[in-house]
Amino acid sequence: MKPVLQLDDVTFRRDGKQIIDGISLTVNEGEHWALLGPNGAGKSTLLGFCGAVTFPSSGTVRVLGEQMGRTDLAALRRHIGHVNPRHRLQHPRTVREVVLTGISGTNDLPLRWTPTHEDLERVDAMVETVGLTRIADGTWPTLSQGERGRALIARALISGPRLLLLDEPSTGLDVAAREQLLETVDALGQAHPDVASILVTHHLEELPTTTTHALLIAEGRSVASGTARETVTTDHVTTAFSHPVQVGYDDGRWTARAKATPMEV
Repeated sequence: MKPVLQLDDVTFRRDGKQIIDGISLTVNEGEHWALLGPNGAGKSTLLGFCGAVTFPSSGTVRVLGEQMGRTDLAALRRHIGHVNPRHRLQHPRTVREVVLTGISGTNDLPLRWTPTHEDLERVDAMVETVGLTRIADGTWPTLSQGERGRALIARALISGPRLLLLDEPSTGLDVAAREQLLETVDALGQAHPDVASILVTHHLEELPTTTTHALLIAEGRSVASGTARETVTTDHVTTAFSHPVQVGYDDGRWTARAKATPMEV
């Protein structure tokens, strides 16, 4: 398999504080990684490396075969899809218009830009893929958080990326909306088998069934990395979160609950 992302002993310091401390990671085509860790572990910073947005203080980052610092980052980012539930729009765009911005690579529709007939056909096909055809003309303020999440997945995929980054995509969703979103993510593996993905979360229940690998980090360091079943375990999660956590796995999904400790009376 061909690597789409390689982090080699990367570090990152800010204001004298070590945020990332010597993490290495290789993601190959078609692999679906989970990036797990407690708040403040360095997940967002690490995702910035993966998206060719943040430069490390030391170490090497190669994305899609190109080394950061030696390539045109704007051109590189056009091949990276990014799903961020905190995506902001200046105007109340429709679902179709939001997905269109994935073609232009902008947060909002550019002035004096007219999509082609082929662009519009691609948008309709992608909107159908994520199950939003019925509300394709619905405006952003009227959408539920789950509908917005699926629209952002369509936006990220419309440009045909080789790497898909999902930054806590279940943020703010109720249980039903979360499950619908995860079903959408699971379906992407069949529709786009060569696309690699990295999903960031600190909730094991939010991992899709298609998760193949995982990286657990804490305090900017790697705790465990490898295949998901061997990495997302009671021992590793307990170490990463510095708290006794019982991890369960059933029918492709993970669960986590704190180990009960008797209270002294």
